[in-house]
Amino acid sequence: MAACLRHLVRQVVPSSQDEQTLHVSHFFALKSITSSQHMGRTRIMSPERVRRTLRRLAYEIIEHNRGAESLELFGIRRSGVPPARVVADEIGEVEEQALEPYALDVTPFRDDRPDLAPPEETPHDVDATDRDVILVDDVVFTGRTARAALDAVLQYGRPRSIQLVVLVDRGHREYPIQPDFTGRRLQTKHDEEVVVEADGECAVYVED
Repeated sequence: MAACLRHLVRQVVPSSQDEQTLHVSHFFALKSITSSQHMGRTRIMSPERVRRTLRRLAYEIIEHNRGAESLELFGIRRSGVPPARVVADEIGEVEEQALEPYALDVTPFRDDRPDLAPPEETPHDVDATDRDVILVDDVVFTGRTARAALDAVLQYGRPRSIQLVVLVDRGHREYPIQPDFTGRRLQTKHDEEVVVEADGECAVYVED
């Protein structure tokens, strides 16, 4: 267990300085959690549940792609980066090969920010051509962020496939986008908010 934890603490996303300080150890809080509800916030996934869920998703990705040799991982910045790191570590441990998840900034590709132009140069030196790209995010809601991520990934070439992995699918889609791998599906009201905290204890909450 100690060796596994040391493996998970390793940072693998060399993006901005603030992302470098977001350790996987903060994403994995090994505490005994009981269900709690206060001030309009209800916890629906404990750190242990999140850890088991991401491990399961890693195995599903490996099985679907018949290994990890063809994979390129992108965590949708910022909330998708911590789970992408964990999934990469889990896959790497099973397949005995290092995977580097890249932070993917989708802001210039959103349809609600037409004032922003796509970057002239790609932030990472990676070629996704003929690769199986794994997009990781914490929550899928309307599908607009995932749609923007599809355009952002094409900066890096023409992938063989693009697969979407989410920890939580809360419904209310506005675009016809469905995850390929889902940790948990939730029935939520449109005005509720699903929060995945990755600082300190990692848990999933619903706020109303």
